[in-house]
Amino acid sequence: MEKDLDEWFMSEILPLRPALLRYLHLRWRNENDVPDLIQETLTRVYEAARSERPLAPRPFVFTIARNLMIDKVRRAQVVAIDRIADFEWSNLADDMPSPEQHTAAHEELSLLRDALAALPHPCRDVVELRKIEGLSQRETAHHLGISEEAVEHLVAKGVRLLKKAVYGTRRPLIDSARRYIALRTSRP
Repeated sequence: MEKDLDEWFMSEILPLRPALLRYLHLRWRNENDVPDLIQETLTRVYEAARSERPLAPRPFVFTIARNLMIDKVRRAQVVAIDRIADFEWSNLADDMPSPEQHTAAHEELSLLRDALAALPHPCRDVVELRKIEGLSQRETAHHLGISEEAVEHLVAKGVRLLKKAVYGTRRPLIDSARRYIALRTSRP
């Protein structure tokens, strides 16, 4: 099934990349964000196609790209609110994380480290170069001797596998923490 999805993705979606690139260059101001927008669009298309493949791939891809740009603009507006909130709390003396936060972060890092080590070899190399080393898509492709499209595909697959490994094992814990917070905030 995964092989069929990969073949569908490479034959139906990857050929849309040049048109997607033009679309984003025309509509997004910051040229530096375009490769990440393409990557995230392709990742979301791949993820969605795992459950059901779209009947019209082209409009589906461009709708996801449009929604990503909208989300990015919204997040930029939220940052301004967060900065105000951070300023209001800046007079607190203790900025150190609590022991619980420290332990949770350490466990999450350990899960991520194990998940990264368990990735298949080409995915791991691409994820490390793109997401950890910070190389561009082009630099990663050149360094590994593969195409940029292959880099996109492998990053999408690697990120999906990491997300599943890290958050899949934490889902019950996350759900119970959310219930606890909801109960705690709903009490007078």
